[in-house]
Amino acid sequence: MAHPLHHAESSARKFGGVPSDYQSVHDWFDASKEHLALFTHRAMRHHAQGLFEAERVFGLTLTNSAGRDIPVRWIGEQHVREDCQGRIPSMADWLRRIQPEPWMANGHIEQHVSGEPCGDPRVAWASEVAAGRTVLGLKDWIAARATQATQSA
Repeated sequence: MAHPLHHAESSARKFGGVPSDYQSVHDWFDASKEHLALFTHRAMRHHAQGLFEAERVFGLTLTNSAGRDIPVRWIGEQHVREDCQGRIPSMADWLRRIQPEPWMANGHIEQHVSGEPCGDPRVAWASEVAAGRTVLGLKDWIAARATQATQSA
């Protein structure tokens, strides 16, 4: 299948109704083409986990124009099977085939260099209390800092 419209037409033939009843589901499965117009875009949603994600996005069923409730998972399974030679791969099937690159591993934590609080604000607040720069409680101090930040922006 080359286009979500063709999947929608296939759904209408299979489940009844008209292609527009199914278009949004098929558009969602192929949305990753916006980023990479190669078949490898399918790694994003063309797998078993993608079917369950489609249910979370569209609901468990879709009522077509013929008044029939169609499980969204059936629509997704049809889409994935049409694109993946009749099978529904797992996400692991796709991820196992990613060619590892050095930048994918060994992340690092950036060091915070500005004087603004980073991470747990209690450290900066305790420092200001100890230095006598505030008598506010932590929640009031955070609110005051937020107010200062919005006023200076």
